Amino acid sequence: MPKGLVTLFGGSGFIGRYTARSLVKAGYRVRVAVRRPHLAGDVRLAGAPGWVDIVQANVRHRQSVDAALEGADAVVNLVGILYEKGRQSFEGAQRDGAINIAEACAAAGVDNLVHISAIGADPEAKADYAETKGEAEAAVREIVPNSTILRPSIVFGPEDEFFNRFAAMSAHPLTNVLPVLPAIGGGETRFQPVYAGDVADAIVNAIDREDANGKTYELGGPSVYTMKELYAFIGETIDRKRFALPLPFFVAKPLGLAFGTAYRFIWPFSSGILGAPPITGDQVEMLKSDNVVSEDALTLADLGVTTLETIEAMVPSYLYRFRPYGQYHQKSESA
Repeated sequence: MPKGLVTLFGGSGFIGRYTARSLVKAGYRVRVAVRRPHLAGDVRLAGAPGWVDIVQANVRHRQSVDAALEGADAVVNLVGILYEKGRQSFEGAQRDGAINIAEACAAAGVDNLVHISAIGADPEAKADYAETKGEAEAAVREIVPNSTILRPSIVFGPEDEFFNRFAAMSAHPLTNVLPVLPAIGGGETRFQPVYAGDVADAIVNAIDREDANGKTYELGGPSVYTMKELYAFIGETIDRKRFALPLPFFVAKPLGLAFGTAYRFIWPFSSGILGAPPITGDQVEMLKSDNVVSEDALTLADLGVTTLETIEAMVPSYLYRFRPYGQYHQKSESA
């Protein structure tokens, strides 16, 4: 017998797939609300027939949000973007979308809302990403006081956009000629990577536990690394030694602004063939601050998630495809 129905906004994304599986495993039926249901069919594999349903909803359109919430016992908002493209803006997706979901929850009498934010969220932040995340947190907490807010650091797993991205850069033919990767700000920014499965378990526990109501948690993995250390780890993992080339913030910022602007306005005319921009001005701004759990923050442990996966244990299992040889070939002596 299912424990209840959870509507998962943004459930077809990277973290959403893990969350859907964890929710089904915990006994919940899942309604995955996404903009393009025809591209989200694989999420159904999270559970047996009847346990996972997919519906169309755009968080910027309140009517579709209301429909996706009908009959739900709990709601998870995973919607977020790393860079702006076309009509997908930080304000629309992360702030206004979160407000629409919270207001719909309040109207439907659903007070079990888990809102996924990010470490560094701050309404006063200079980066639009962090600013809109902070504004969303404040609005969600005001509208649904019992809401639980989770702030993860960078999230890793086979489909991640962090380790895969930098491994792809390291494997690019150009880096064979010039074996360097840009280290913005000297590569000293610190990160605390957290496994997507651990984030999913935290979401399920936040739904289950009444003592999580109204609280904010910061989610980080077991270890902290600088960007230079992560570059070295990726190079060792894929057997491609690359050097960190320091790139001052005052040089990186205008480059990022140019890339971000170009991708935002060219992307709609590219039929989606453009990948992510190499860097944006917003991302450069966020690299000025460490992305680690605060000393006084509630953490994964406070949500009952105590056995955490490490990048050393997980990342090599999916970065092998970037090595200069096959998966089972012995690594070279120079690695």
